Amino acid sequence: MNPRRAYVQRTTNETDVEVTLDLDGAGEAHVETGIGFLDHMLGSLAKHARLDLRLSCEGDLEIDDHHTAEDCALTLGQALDQALEDRAGIARFGYAYAPLDEALARAVVDLSGRPHAEIDLGFRREMLGTIATENLTHVLRSLAIAARACLHVDVLKGENDHHRAEAAFKAVALALRQAVRRDGTGVPSTKGTLV
Repeated sequence: MNPRRAYVQRTTNETDVEVTLDLDGAGEAHVETGIGFLDHMLGSLAKHARLDLRLSCEGDLEIDDHHTAEDCALTLGQALDQALEDRAGIARFGYAYAPLDEALARAVVDLSGRPHAEIDLGFRREMLGTIATENLTHVLRSLAIAARACLHVDVLKGENDHHRAEAAFKAVALALRQAVRRDGTGVPSTKGTLV
């Protein structure tokens, strides 16, 4: 079996991001974005999707958290797209529910090659640690767009925003784990192509 790995570097005037990704890993993550809560969420994503991930970012955090959060997600999404190559032989679809105490999240993914995202996390707070909660939603959207995936994520219940966020990222991880699974030899589409 061919290894499904990718390396992507994204350098702009706002950030410098490097991502190394192995789709067939063991869930080992080394994430350094300068935003503790984002590190926690991306580490959780890698762990539960069973992806090996190395992600580092030097960003303009003296401005705010937006550029770093967005560019980390875009670079990770590009790496996911690159590692999937033509997407032949993958399961393509994945779905999962993930609870965290009182919170419950649902994620559904289609690695169709057609980017779309519907994300509803229902946060009540403006910040979690040093990241704006709106940017956690933006991370999932940006990840889906750059990975050329269709992603739906809903937090169905939960009082604690930390729990809501973590349940959402874990649900996405579990759905991705299903969708990237090797599941045959052909392209999983009646059209004969994904896109």
